[in-house]
Amino acid sequence: MRWFVILCVVALSALEPVSALADAIRLKNGEVIYADSVRTEGSSVEYEIGDNSYRIPQSRVASIDAAATPAPSPPAAAGLSSFRPKSYPLDEKELFGQVVRDGQVDRGVLAEMEARGNPARTAVAFYIAARSEFEAGQYDNARRDLEIARNHDPENPAVLNYYAAVLVRIGEARDAVLYAERAVRIAPRSADALAVLGYAQFASDRRQQAIESWKKSLALRADSSIQQMLERAERESTTESNYSEHESAHFLLRYEGSGSSEVFRRQLLERLEDDYQELSRQFGTQPRSTISVVLYTQQAFFDVTRAASWTGALNDGKLRIPVEGLNSVNSDLARVLKHELAHSFINQLSRGRCPQWLNEGMAQLLEPQSLGPRARRLAELFKVERELPLNSLDTGFSSFSGIEAALAYDESLAFVEYIQSRYGSSDLLRILERLGQGESAEAALRATIHCDYRQLDDEVRTYLLRALPN
Repeated sequence: MRWFVILCVVALSALEPVSALADAIRLKNGEVIYADSVRTEGSSVEYEIGDNSYRIPQSRVASIDAAATPAPSPPAAAGLSSFRPKSYPLDEKELFGQVVRDGQVDRGVLAEMEARGNPARTAVAFYIAARSEFEAGQYDNARRDLEIARNHDPENPAVLNYYAAVLVRIGEARDAVLYAERAVRIAPRSADALAVLGYAQFASDRRQQAIESWKKSLALRADSSIQQMLERAERESTTESNYSEHESAHFLLRYEGSGSSEVFRRQLLERLEDDYQELSRQFGTQPRSTISVVLYTQQAFFDVTRAASWTGALNDGKLRIPVEGLNSVNSDLARVLKHELAHSFINQLSRGRCPQWLNEGMAQLLEPQSLGPRARRLAELFKVERELPLNSLDTGFSSFSGIEAALAYDESLAFVEYIQSRYGSSDLLRILERLGQGESAEAALRATIHCDYRQLDDEVRTYLLRALPN
């Protein structure tokens, strides 16, 4: 049986997207790609989005419209919250242009602010720096600057609120709850503070408390993304209200008492603990918190997750596994558990910034799985340029049909198999580390295997075509 996984993480971001004119590449299948620049090279159309460059066959393009429409922000990974705090310190606009110049934090300006001896104003300056760093994926820098801001003004609710958001984003949700609660005590009528508290509570397995916080936030200000999170939490609460719990060294298992045997649950936790130790050695790091694992019937799984029909399991911070009809950990389930758990390690090392193709490719590789006989069929698609464009695999696969999803997973595995065989597992880990430091996917590839997306696509095409007879 083929198993598929969607990785989604709860995260917070504080800046609204900024629109810019972009070229529209209209594909024959009706899809539209908005790019910063587009050019035609032979039989291919090449385009750039931010720091990344891509290529698709010209045969798939219906038209190219120059500067046709505002470009949306780069799509977030599947399941990322669209919530963005809307209230900021009063003097933020005045200071923003001084602290952030050409997209970079001016450390000299921050030093001058500290030297002037105005703690409240200095705290806002470091808060602005942290927000800019967070948007760039530089979470360690954001955390450091928010800690400095807290030292200067420990009762600033905006600083506390955003510090809690950063902690949620880097997997320290339980600590985040403390700062979010403090922000709410200081600003009890702040919809933002209550929303962030809800995210921190939900991520730290305090679902009922999260529901109450989100309800209070929504009573103060409507927000569709928080409403969606509230509905999701309420679905979980309804489905799992009578579930039992069992805890091991690294996992909290939730299950319906009549849905599985004690022997089966013990086998499952033993397998997960073994996998945890192996992945810890391979990655050189561990998830920071206990990992929740929830066992469902098939119906309950889809009722709670609203996942695509082809989804076989899911990791959204919790490992959600449908186990209906199983009474032992067979080889298929063992691969699912390893795959799901691998996502938690990948997310930890990359700080949640791993593109989906790399995330899914590595998780499959670690099951372990290989392309095997599927390599030939994939090679045939690459030969006639009918593969899915690599940039379309950067984000979640949940909108794909079952056939498209199967192709997306095979392509993801092919790219990761190639990188491992050509450059080694250590470079795969270095790519994740660079992503976690805030580099774009393409910048991380250039710095490790000296390939951009276009070059990697060419190399994988050659790699796959070796599977075809001459």
